[in-house]
Amino acid sequence: MKVLIAMVVSLLITVTQALASGSGDGDSVSLLMIFFMGFGALILVFQLVPAVVLFGGMLKGLFLPAVKKSTEAVSESPDKNS
Repeated sequence: MKVLIAMVVSLLITVTQALASGSGDGDSVSLLMIFFMGFGALILVFQLVPAVVLFGGMLKGLFLPAVKKSTEAVSESPDKNS
């Protein structure tokens, strides 16, 4: 079992180094860097959705007329005893 774990760890280390390395040029982007940037973009998009919903609610609260709760409707209701 220890041999299997050591083999898997050594393969993960070498594969990670191979994926992280570029083609040798200074201006190339590696596969792991593309995954990292894509993950960051997903985080931004998923944070943007609740922000747009909250902003829409704020605009709706600013521009729609205020709803006034009327106490007259409660006092004008017919009394069952009369």
